Amino acid sequence: MKFQPLLALGLTLLAVSSQALAGATLDRIEQKKELVGVLMESYPPFSFLNDQNQLDGFDVDVAKAVAEKLGVKLRLETPSWDVIAAGRWSGRYDICICSMTPSKARAEVFDFPVQYYASPAVIVVNAKDDSIHGASDLSGKKVGLTSASSYESYLNKNLVIEGAEDTRLSYPFEDVQIAPYDTDNVAFQDLGLGAGVRLDAVLTNLVTAQPRLTEDKRFKLAGEALYSEPNSVAIEKGDAEWNSKVREVFAQLKQDGTLSKLSQKWIGADISQ
Repeated sequence: MKFQPLLALGLTLLAVSSQALAGATLDRIEQKKELVGVLMESYPPFSFLNDQNQLDGFDVDVAKAVAEKLGVKLRLETPSWDVIAAGRWSGRYDICICSMTPSKARAEVFDFPVQYYASPAVIVVNAKDDSIHGASDLSGKKVGLTSASSYESYLNKNLVIEGAEDTRLSYPFEDVQIAPYDTDNVAFQDLGLGAGVRLDAVLTNLVTAQPRLTEDKRFKLAGEALYSEPNSVAIEKGDAEWNSKVREVFAQLKQDGTLSKLSQKWIGADISQ
């Protein structure tokens, strides 16, 4: 008889432990029949407002494909990048399919279940600029970039690419003036005003820059790509079951060709491999 309370307590603790291991995020998604994704409102061609004032782009379509695989509806939120990248979402968001580059600092608050594309980091300058031909010419220049991005870490000479820590990065510049922006759009608007008017250059990824380089004669590339950065799905840290489920879903999206098709649709090349 004396062992019955202990047995009951043990069973209760086991049940609570099993619930904890079940994965809070996946439970929430299944109960609400809704996946809450987070991304930037203005980061074409990955995420942007189209002519119908609806979110569109590569990341948006990938998020839709993930929700479809899970059998739930998708709700997208677009807070500032600072809010997204800070993590500690406390259940507000389930997943970030938002072109995030892993780093040691971010790995303290996020898990990165899968890399879903890679893109080179490049320097874009005004077409009339004749002083910047590569990274070594950035010393003393004012460079625009997305706030709290890997590009900011690069210019601060402390970028560590998660999963590729052995990659040797070159920092052939001194005293760069970093100009953080909420989005690339405003940075490019400022760069378009003229060489050195508000900015000397913008540091971004080639995929984002390519439409502007093709369609807008005010811009040109300066030198070779600086490094290639993996872009990963980010989720709140510590939910093993949700981590496993995300890996499973993306394995399906790669195997059935969905990621490749969406990449061709938005980028014109398969950057998912």
